[in-house]
Amino acid sequence: MADVDLADQLLALARLVKRAEAAPAEPNCLPLLAMLAEEGPFRAGEIAAVLGVNPSTVSRQVAGLVRSGLVERRADPEDGRASPLFVTAAGRRILEVERQRRAAQFGDALSGWSPEERARFADLLGCFVRDLRRSGALPGK
Repeated sequence: MADVDLADQLLALARLVKRAEAAPAEPNCLPLLAMLAEEGPFRAGEIAAVLGVNPSTVSRQVAGLVRSGLVERRADPEDGRASPLFVTAAGRRILEVERQRRAAQFGDALSGWSPEERARFADLLGCFVRDLRRSGALPGK
């Protein structure tokens, strides 16, 4: 029964995260920008494969990020036809502002927790994410 309760709580958390990502104040390409910054560089086709989405969807998002100066294409020295995508300094600044904003939100949400409770939660959550990735349930590193 505890696994079902955990699954219910995680689904509720996923819904909250989805709503936060869809907030009008945020660019809708932040998850893609973060993926490139943390795990990139990638080609657009690789991103589509990892995310399991249509390549045209990724192409539109990438085009917007390039137009905004948050991502740049660079020639691949080994394959002149390929253009890996890299996050620019402006893109990294946007991500840092977003990380600070979310850290403040999480800090507010956890304000009633002791430092020990916060540290334990962070440790357990980190273990959970690591094990999800190891099991193949989550893409990425």
